Amino acid sequence: MTRADLGSHFRDKRAIVTGAGSGIGASLSRALAAAGAEVVCADLDGAAAARVADPIGARAVTLDVTDADAVRELVDEVDPDLMFNNAGITFGAETEDLTLDQWNAIIDVNIRGVVHGVAAAYPRMVARRGTGVSGGQIVNTASMGGLMAAGLITSYVMTKHAVVGLSLALRSEAAAKGVGVTVVCPSAVDTPILDKGHVGRFHGRDYYLKGQGVRHPLDPDVFAAQVLDAVADDRAMLVTPRTARVAWRLGRFFPGFVQRSSIRFVAKQRRLQDRRARRTARAA
Repeated sequence: MTRADLGSHFRDKRAIVTGAGSGIGASLSRALAAAGAEVVCADLDGAAAARVADPIGARAVTLDVTDADAVRELVDEVDPDLMFNNAGITFGAETEDLTLDQWNAIIDVNIRGVVHGVAAAYPRMVARRGTGVSGGQIVNTASMGGLMAAGLITSYVMTKHAVVGLSLALRSEAAAKGVGVTVVCPSAVDTPILDKGHVGRFHGRDYYLKGQGVRHPLDPDVFAAQVLDAVADDRAMLVTPRTARVAWRLGRFFPGFVQRSSIRFVAKQRRLQDRRARRTARAA
């Protein structure tokens, strides 16, 4: 879709993007603003949101997506045409090393944070359609981890599967009510999340890139452009890049093979962790 086509779809639309202070959220905010949308950049780190918002003429707000009242207040104020539930966190670890606090934290942000956005925005969009105005669209950021299961990121996989399920189920309801729902499922995107949430010897770039034979993660600006195309086309799901789509389809047709491959992948990751630990010990 050309920039002109995107402009005709997004121009003057009100959009809220959560997790807009960095990574995918920042790229989505810039792409939406370039397409003519009125963007609200929301992030727990208000200063980071402002650094994204100021150069593109957007508005920055400090928002904790785990606070349902705060999410609802922002949605009621903005009355968005587009609600991007994008904020997320990750933990990489052997599952037995995760604390209950870490489980609760990722559930609160990755699942409840999306639920809070949906619960606040979706009823307004349904009601708006009753006035003869286009209802709107909800866009939820999931992951390839929401379509396929991988060890050592079990808590993340759990939450992203929930986001995919919520999105596809809601879409089947929302279609008759004039509201679009799109879920986006990228593989590794070059964002700060690759270097966060490490527990024990887990190393995100080893896991998401080296371990999977990925030389270059997906550029977040390229991904944002793909998301806007998918939203403009009202697609149910975006799975990207092509290698991710191939892996996903393989998993659907040959689940046993993919499960065995996943077990081997985890073993390979542990070997990478062992080598990294030995190099660190020698350097100390």
